[in-house]
Amino acid sequence: MTTLRAVLFALVRRLLGVVGLLTGVATLTFVAMSLVPGDPAYAMLGNAPATPATLAAIRAQMGLDEPPYLRFLHYLGRLAQGDFGESFQRQQPVLAVIGAQLTPTLQLAGAAIVLGVGGAILVVLATSGERRVPRAVAHVAELVAVSAPTFWVGTLLLAGLSFHWRVFPATGRGPAALVLPALTLAVPIAAVLAQVMRDGVDTALRAPFVLSARARGAGELDIRVHHAVRHTLLSAITVAGWLFAGLLSGAVLVETVFARPGLGRVLLSAVTTHDFPVVIALVMFGSLLFIVINTAVDLAYRVIDPRSAVSTEVIR
Repeated sequence: MTTLRAVLFALVRRLLGVVGLLTGVATLTFVAMSLVPGDPAYAMLGNAPATPATLAAIRAQMGLDEPPYLRFLHYLGRLAQGDFGESFQRQQPVLAVIGAQLTPTLQLAGAAIVLGVGGAILVVLATSGERRVPRAVAHVAELVAVSAPTFWVGTLLLAGLSFHWRVFPATGRGPAALVLPALTLAVPIAAVLAQVMRDGVDTALRAPFVLSARARGAGELDIRVHHAVRHTLLSAITVAGWLFAGLLSGAVLVETVFARPGLGRVLLSAVTTHDFPVVIALVMFGSLLFIVINTAVDLAYRVIDPRSAVSTEVIR
């Protein structure tokens, strides 16, 4: 009974933490968007004449004629009921706007993390240990990849692999059109993961269990794949989870450079047109994604290394 009570208490504590976090994110985003210069009513009109009567009608329709604190309280009340409101610009429910563009962004993020993790493992296998020259070259390349702006990486990939050699299409739909955007996001992911994993692999290659494996006649590739790389999985999963959760911000630039549909372009459009409900919903979605990824990382810890599970911290 005591254990069950502790688990229930931990569940309630985590749920309250999630609710508090999302409320704080919604509050900060609402305040930030309210301080942005401009009037959403003008953005909704586009090129139509902006007469005072028309602007007043639009503000009344969107609730913009209310004091900010009332608008905020009304919005929190709708959020508590699962109602994110309607997009000012698109005149559609916010959840419908996000749902229509969610799949392309998830495809881009999933492909980027697969390419990033796979590339990092290959680089680490080729440059770890006593391989000084490949290690030095990889170290310089990783520093450049981490420091380079995302739009610069995307532009270089477009110029080289699309415009010059015509290996992959610059825009469009389908798996081929996904390669260059995914590579653009995967390059810094692979660089960061390779730096983290290489240190762990170097430490593992000097460990007694690796010496024992060599004494049993295990090959160098087998040692690196099944012993050294596995030794670094916990730290790599932590970093990979953090990077995956942060891909939404990178998708804003990548989807713009490659003219792809997705949440990144929706967010950019919503910010420029002062579409408050869409901006707040997307920021909250990103925060919720961080929470889900952190929970998945905790579960992965227990699968890879059951010794990391502590009975008193079933759910933190």
